[in-house]
Amino acid sequence: MDGRLGYVVVSTCHSLIGKSYVFLPRGMTFDAVNHLTRSQSALSIRFFLLIPSPLNRIRIGVFAGEEASRRGQWRESAMEGVAWTGLLYAVFILHFVFACQLLLLQPIVAALDGTSGGAEELLQRASGNIKVKLYNEALNDLNAAIEADPTLSEAYLHRASTLRLLCRFGESEKSYRKYLELKSGNRQAEKELSQLLQAESALESADSTFDSGDFAKSMEYLDKVVLVFCPACKKAKFLKVKLLLALKDYSGAIAETGYILKEDENNLDALMLRGRGYYYLADHDVALRHYQKGLRLDPEHGELKKAYFGLKNLLKKSKSAEDNANKGKLRVAVEEYRAAIALDPDHVAHNVHLHVGLCKVLVKLGRGKDALSSCTSALEIDQELIEALVQRGEAKLLTEDWEGAVEDLKLAAQKSPQDMEIRETLMKAEKALKMSRRKDWYKILGISKTASVADIKRAYKKLALQWHPDKNSDNREEAENKFREIASAYEVLSDEDKRAKFDRGEDVEDMGMGHGGGGFGFNPFGGGGGGQQFHFTFEGGFPGGGFGGGFPGGFEFHF
Repeated sequence: MDGRLGYVVVSTCHSLIGKSYVFLPRGMTFDAVNHLTRSQSALSIRFFLLIPSPLNRIRIGVFAGEEASRRGQWRESAMEGVAWTGLLYAVFILHFVFACQLLLLQPIVAALDGTSGGAEELLQRASGNIKVKLYNEALNDLNAAIEADPTLSEAYLHRASTLRLLCRFGESEKSYRKYLELKSGNRQAEKELSQLLQAESALESADSTFDSGDFAKSMEYLDKVVLVFCPACKKAKFLKVKLLLALKDYSGAIAETGYILKEDENNLDALMLRGRGYYYLADHDVALRHYQKGLRLDPEHGELKKAYFGLKNLLKKSKSAEDNANKGKLRVAVEEYRAAIALDPDHVAHNVHLHVGLCKVLVKLGRGKDALSSCTSALEIDQELIEALVQRGEAKLLTEDWEGAVEDLKLAAQKSPQDMEIRETLMKAEKALKMSRRKDWYKILGISKTASVADIKRAYKKLALQWHPDKNSDNREEAENKFREIASAYEVLSDEDKRAKFDRGEDVEDMGMGHGGGGFGFNPFGGGGGGQQFHFTFEGGFPGGGFGGGFPGGFEFHF
């Protein structure tokens, strides 16, 4: 150890000033230091402060174990003097720091404790806190000011106003009345007290109208009275959020809860309601994050648990329905879709897609009526949904609502003009509509589409006899029309080429066939362009009357 060094050990003690100093003269060994610390049981050594002496003879945090230099006595005495100088320097620094603590730290601690200062000073500080909406801090200062000076009227008025903002109606009214005892007839206080009573009554009315389902009226009480006079009222804010959710203004509910969470980011009710807003907007990931945050704060929160697991179940059911539909398990998919919709019928933003998926599966199963109902439910939620329009058009084709199918598919094609699949489906619907508007010759003859030639002849003969006008004098006009239809049906279906074209949906009337001069060439009543001749043999004939003397008995009609 260089003999030019001296040592000062500064250790912490539980004394009034908080620190004590132990001087170790030059030449003291480590053993000596250890003996000193054991003997000084009142000292609790915490840290070492090294303070350079004027001769740079003292270093920080150094415990020396070397023996003192064996130089002359005069030099040893000089070094001890230097060490004592360092000790005095350390004591000076200690007192300087202690003085700074008294001058600088004490006011800060007092401000944090909120217990020092006069009533006027507390009132002034409370006013500043109110301006920055630190209402609880302001109330602490106002209570302290009133305790310090019970006659300080302005403190009562400020406290009453602050309590009114927070809709702590009972406490606020007491403070207003105390202020009016001190300042009788003060108009400002009387006005604010009146506003307080109005707000209290309006909040009660808002609660009752909410419970009765009159959401618009309840919102009016809040917006026009309560939140005007009590803008920091959390009860009113939460009621407004519930009203917005009930009125399906989910974006508004999210905005309102956002303001609450800025003031208190761990407010469980706000997290719950905000998550519900995102849920009903079908923003399920964000909703889950809100529920999860709330459950981390309180794992046993009943509403949060119900909302979280309810959403997880809904997503699971929805995915199962889609997966089964994609795998071709259509009947299973139908049940899964219906189960998912039933979990929350009010969740329209999500259910609209479930309805479309269900409609699509039902169309594939050929269940047109059920499919029509599902697609209509989807379009009631979102009438611009193109896929729902297309699927409903397909469902209407299954139910033979040709005009309705064309209408839906035309609208879908207008909304998505580049989609060729929609155009193809529209063409199919238009063809079906056109076919539906022509006469169904099979139906007129009362036969199936698979009827043989013999079946066609047999049906024709029977109906011709039944509807001959001479045998229906009471309803002659109707009989004439029916007889024409029967003859036309026979002309088409008895000709293989015409029947084939009819079955393919081609326009048989465009093949040059006339009917009564403009339709079929055959006219059982005479007239018309020479077409195909039909010959019958009716025993006994028909009586005359309007058909060129009628059909005489024994007149032959040959097939």
